[in-house]
Amino acid sequence: MRTNLKFRRVAAIGAGLTEFRRRTLETPQELAWEASRKALDEAGLELRDIDCVVIGSAPDAFDGVHMKGEYLSHGSGGIRKPTSRVYVGGATGVMTAISGWYHVASGLCKNVLAVAEEKMSPGRPHPQAVFRYIWDPITEKPLNPNLIWIFAMEMHRYMYVNKVSKEEIALVSVKNKRNAVNNPYAQLGGQITVDDVLKSEVLVWPVQLLDVSPVSDGAAAMVFVEGDIARRYTDTPVWIEGVGWTLDNTSWPDRELAYPRYLENAARMAYTMAGIERPQKEIDVIEPYDPFDYKELHHIEGLLLAKRGEAPLLLKEGFFDVDGDIPSSPSGGLLGVGNPIAAAGLMKVISIYWQLKGTAGKMQVKRPVHTGLAQAWGDLMQASTVIIMRN
Repeated sequence: MRTNLKFRRVAAIGAGLTEFRRRTLETPQELAWEASRKALDEAGLELRDIDCVVIGSAPDAFDGVHMKGEYLSHGSGGIRKPTSRVYVGGATGVMTAISGWYHVASGLCKNVLAVAEEKMSPGRPHPQAVFRYIWDPITEKPLNPNLIWIFAMEMHRYMYVNKVSKEEIALVSVKNKRNAVNNPYAQLGGQITVDDVLKSEVLVWPVQLLDVSPVSDGAAAMVFVEGDIARRYTDTPVWIEGVGWTLDNTSWPDRELAYPRYLENAARMAYTMAGIERPQKEIDVIEPYDPFDYKELHHIEGLLLAKRGEAPLLLKEGFFDVDGDIPSSPSGGLLGVGNPIAAAGLMKVISIYWQLKGTAGKMQVKRPVHTGLAQAWGDLMQASTVIIMRN
């Protein structure tokens, strides 16, 4: 059942990506502009046609500059225009699209440029160092944790509760890196095997090197316009039908890590808005957030596209392959394309946009698709964002 909220209909009419790479020579502003220019070109618009700009980016420390929203506005066309920046950790990329939707749906703007950028390579001695200061100073900091440390706990809990093996989880990395071979923007596509994953370096058990997405630089951009004018610019608009978000309790040790409650809440919000009652029957293609291979399975269950503990079984049966019932991460996901945090989430929205528009090239799934979903996740395992689109 749909909600009775009143807002203006919103369409996506343009998208642009840079290549995702481990280390780029371009500045963050240049990356933002490259993606923005591509999105504007597809939309048939110039910067003067844009009413508002939304910027999404993770901590300033990644790019090595202060007040990164203001800094990036010079590269994304936000000068002398209403400009805002959103940040909810890894969930930022999809939140950037949701914020762009809000600017149009509310009536504030007719044409919005949404830009997400991350240049992680300047982080020293490693981007992980940026997260040294996010921990509770009393209960967590004395243990000297890092993000991989707590994700390893979550992965282990998911495996234990649902009786899932490392071999089953490794199939996600195999699938996504295989899909990324067809993505011209991808950093780490390739043909690997389950055995390759299991023999890769152990980082924090059970997390191994090929279970994890790579550090990346990159940018993504989309153009959203009011529904009444969308067909002035394109014959194939892609409509934003539902959005959802959740910020759960930040006290991650107090939660049941085997199931992403935060995501179920966000998904239900988006499904209600889009009028979706049977997600597994009504959604044709998905881009769940996969910074680790187990997270794709975890998130598929949180999206109610599989029962708890069922996603690994469906994966083995090919249910989530490009030619399966619900293709998952046809772009190659973060595991194959790369993970410039904010840009990675918006890349997933763009992947669904291309699938629904029929312009995904070699990434195009094998069956007709009409409804797609992108999702992102971040902060201390409690923030999630969901967007649903239709053609």
